[in-house]
Amino acid sequence: MQKEYLLESNEVIKQLDSSPHGLSEAQVRERQEKYGLNKLKEGKKTSLLMKFLKELANFMTIVLIAAAVVSGATSIYAGESMIDTVIILIVVVINAILGVYQESKAESAIASLQEMTAATSKVFRNGKLEVIRSEQLVPGDIIALEAGDSVPADSRLLESASLKAEEAALTGESVSVSKHSDVLETGKGEVALADRKNMIYTGSTIVYGRGKAIVCYTGMETEIGHIADALNTAKDEETPLQIKLNQLSKVLSIMVLGICALMFAVNIIRIGVSGNGIHLEELIDTFMIAVSLAVAAIPEGLAAVVTILLSIGVTKMSRKHAIVRKLTAVETLGCTQIICSDKTGTLTQNKMTVVEHSTSDEPLLMTAMALCSDAVLDPDSLQAVGEPTECALVNDAYKNNLSKPELAKDYERIGEAPFDSVRKMMSTVHKKKDGSIIQFTKGAPDEVLKRCSHAFLKGNIVAMTDDIRHDIMKANKAMADRALRVLCASIRNWDQSPHDLAPEALENDLIYLGLSGMIDPVRPEVKAAIKECQNASIRPIMITGDHKDTAVAIAKELGILENESMAITGAELEKLSDEELEKKITSFSVYARVQPEHKVRIVKTWKKLSKVTAMTGDGVNDAPAIKEADIGVGMGITGTDVTKDVADMVLADDNFATIVAAVAEGRRIYDNIRKAIQFLLSSNLAEVIAVFVASLIGFTILKPVHLLWINLITDCFPAIGLGMEAEEADIMKRAPRDPKDSIFSDGVGVEIALQGFVIALLTLIAYFVGHYVESGVWEIAQSADGMTMAFLTLSLLEMFHSFNMRSRTRSIFHLKTKNSFLNGSLLMSFILTTAVIYVPFLRRAFSFEHISLLEYVVAVLIAVSIIPIMEIVKLMKRR
Repeated sequence: MQKEYLLESNEVIKQLDSSPHGLSEAQVRERQEKYGLNKLKEGKKTSLLMKFLKELANFMTIVLIAAAVVSGATSIYAGESMIDTVIILIVVVINAILGVYQESKAESAIASLQEMTAATSKVFRNGKLEVIRSEQLVPGDIIALEAGDSVPADSRLLESASLKAEEAALTGESVSVSKHSDVLETGKGEVALADRKNMIYTGSTIVYGRGKAIVCYTGMETEIGHIADALNTAKDEETPLQIKLNQLSKVLSIMVLGICALMFAVNIIRIGVSGNGIHLEELIDTFMIAVSLAVAAIPEGLAAVVTILLSIGVTKMSRKHAIVRKLTAVETLGCTQIICSDKTGTLTQNKMTVVEHSTSDEPLLMTAMALCSDAVLDPDSLQAVGEPTECALVNDAYKNNLSKPELAKDYERIGEAPFDSVRKMMSTVHKKKDGSIIQFTKGAPDEVLKRCSHAFLKGNIVAMTDDIRHDIMKANKAMADRALRVLCASIRNWDQSPHDLAPEALENDLIYLGLSGMIDPVRPEVKAAIKECQNASIRPIMITGDHKDTAVAIAKELGILENESMAITGAELEKLSDEELEKKITSFSVYARVQPEHKVRIVKTWKKLSKVTAMTGDGVNDAPAIKEADIGVGMGITGTDVTKDVADMVLADDNFATIVAAVAEGRRIYDNIRKAIQFLLSSNLAEVIAVFVASLIGFTILKPVHLLWINLITDCFPAIGLGMEAEEADIMKRAPRDPKDSIFSDGVGVEIALQGFVIALLTLIAYFVGHYVESGVWEIAQSADGMTMAFLTLSLLEMFHSFNMRSRTRSIFHLKTKNSFLNGSLLMSFILTTAVIYVPFLRRAFSFEHISLLEYVVAVLIAVSIIPIMEIVKLMKRR
C-alpha cells in the first residue's frame, strides 16, 4: 500500500475500502475480527503462581517457614506428632492465598476504574456521528476531531479547519504543528514523521481547530505501537499511607528481630544459670517463644487490608459518579480545603435555552448564531448535538423555522477561525447561493464589540458610536443581571473569499448584529452541597469565563458569596502582583471573565497558603491548572481527553455535588482505614505484651500457631469489616485534616498503647483463671487450661474490641447505622474459634484442653469487659 500522506484523500478512502460517510456495521465487524482491538499490548502480567511465591517471600512468612522446619525436625527427632508443623504450614498457605486474593481484588477494582475512564472517539458509521470507545476503531473509520481530543489512531486528514496538533510524545518537539488535508508535495518516497502535515498520530493531542480523518493504522501497527515496549514500564502506584505502613512494617520487623534475639539470649542465659544444662528441647522451646513474639508483633495483614479498603472505596465512589484515577487522590480528598469549580455544567445544569434577543433583525441574528457554531441538528430527535451553548443557538433557530441543515444549503461554509478561550469568539465564512461572501462572528459581547466599526440598526448599517455602544452594553448588563448568559453576533461582507483565515485577519471591521440571552439553571442539588462544604470548613470558589454580573447572580443564588465585592474579573486579577494576590485571595469567592492561565495562578496562590486545593476543568487549556491542583477534577461529559488524562478524578456527571460527595467518601475511607490500623496495631501490641510478660516470668501463654490463627481469623476479617463502616454523623461538620498529620496523630498512638495494655492484661488474667480451675492454686506455671483460656479470651477480646473501633469517640450504643459485614465476620470468627476448642481433632492439633461451660462463660465475660472499659475511656475523652 502506498504511503497515505503521498495520496489524495479520496484515494486513501478508496484504498481502505471506506467512504466519506464511514463504514457499515458489517464492515466494522469484519475488520475487528481481522485487526483486533485498537490498543497496545499490555505489559506481561504477574501470574497467580508468582504472586503466591511473592507472598511467601516476605520476612514474616520466611520466619514462620523456618519455625515450621525447626518444629518438624524436632518432632522427627523426638518421635512426636508433626501436627504443629502441619498447622503452621497450612496457616502460611492460607495467609498467602488471602494475600493473592486481596491483591487480585485490588487490581480488578483499578482495572474496572480504568475501564470507566477509557478514551472515546467521535466516529461516522452508517452516515451518522457516534461516540464509541477508542479501542473499537478499525482501519477505514472516519473520525471527527476537535481541540482537546487525544488522537486515537494513526490517521490521514480529510478535512482541516485551523487544526494544530501537539506531537511531543513522538517527535520530541513541544511546539504544536499546523495540519492540513492536502497531499504532500515531495519527490521522495519517504517523509520524516515530523513533516507529515496531513497525518495525525496516536499519542498526539489536538490543541486547536477541528477536522475529519480516516483511520489508517490501529493498535500495535501505529507509530507509537512500534515503541510500545517503552510504555509498559509503569510501576504500581502506592499512596502516601501505604508507603508509611510499609516503612512501619520494616521498622517493626527490625525491632522484633532485636527483641527476639534479646529474649532468646535471656532465656538461654537463664537456663544456663539454673545449672541443669541446655537441652535441645529447651533450646527449641526458647526459639519458638522468640518466633511467637515475632508473629505477635508484626501485623501481617496490615498492608493487604489497607490496599483492599482503598480499592473497595474507589469502586464505591465510582458508583456515585466520581471515578478516581489515582489511589493517592483518596487520601488527599479528605484534606480538601478549597474547591475551585467551573460554573457551566458543574454548578448549573448545562441545558442552555435562549430566552431573549436584543436586535433589530431576529431572523438574521438567529441565522448568524446557528451557522457560526459547530453544533448540528440531529435528524431523528430534531435536537441539536454538540457544545451546550451552541446547541441552544441551533435549537433556538429551529424553533423559529430556521433549520440549520437548510440554512447550511443556502450558506455554504468555506472557512472558519475556531473558538478560542483567549479571544472568546469564533468566526465562520460562508458563500451564499448568489455567490456573495458573508462572515458571521459570535462571542463575548465586550470582545466582539471591540472589533465592531458599524452596527445593523432598523435595517440600516450605521457607524458605531459611543452612544450605540453604551446602549448595547446596557442591554447586555440587563440580561446578565438576570443571570442570563449573553452572546453577541456580528457580520462582515466580503467582495471575494478571504485568503487569510487567521483570526487577526477576519475579526475586525465587523458590523454589530445583536445579542442573544440564554439561561442555564443551577442544579437543584448544588445549593445543599455548597452548604455542606461550608459546614465542613471547605471553601467553594466559582471560576467562569462568563460576565461578572452573571457570575455574581448565580453565586448569590447558590450562597457562594454575599456581596459583589467578593467577585473579581480576570482583567482585575492581572493588575494584582503575586504578593498582593496572596494577601487578598481570601477575599474572593468568584472569578469572572478569566483566562486559563488565571486558573493556574489561583491554584498556586492557594497552595502557597498551604491550602489543599481541588480544581475542576473541561477544556484543553484547563489541563495545566488541573495538573497543578492537589486534586485535579476532569469533566466526564464535557471534558476533553487531555483534561481527563491529567485529572486525579473524573466526574461522570459533571456535577459539583459529586465532588462534595467524593470528599465525604474520601473522609470516610481514611477514617475507616485509621480505625482498621488502630484495631490491628492495638491487637498485635496486646499479643506482644502478653507473650513478652509470660516468657519473662517463666511460662508460654500462646504458641506461634495460636497467634497466627488469631491474626488470620480474628484480626483480618473484622479489620476489613471496619473499612465498610458507614460515615459518622459529623464527618462533614469537621474541619479537613492536615495532610501532614501522622496516622498516630490526634491521640491514636496513645489509644493504641492503652488498648493494647488492657487487652494484654485481661488475657493474662484469663490464663491464670484457667490455670486455677485446672490446678486449684494461684501460681505461675505452665498450664494447658490456662493456654486454652488465654487463646479463647484473646480471640474474643479482639472480636469485641472491633465493635469499640466502629467509632473512636462515640458510644457504640448510640450508633444508628449497622455494619453487616463486620457482624458477619465476627460471627464467623466466633464459630471458628469455638470449633478450635471443642472439635476434638482441632483441639488436639492446637494442643488445647476441653474447658467447661463455666470456663467458657468466664472467658466471654472477661472479653466483653473490653466494651465497658473503652466506653468509659470514650466518655472521658468526650468530656
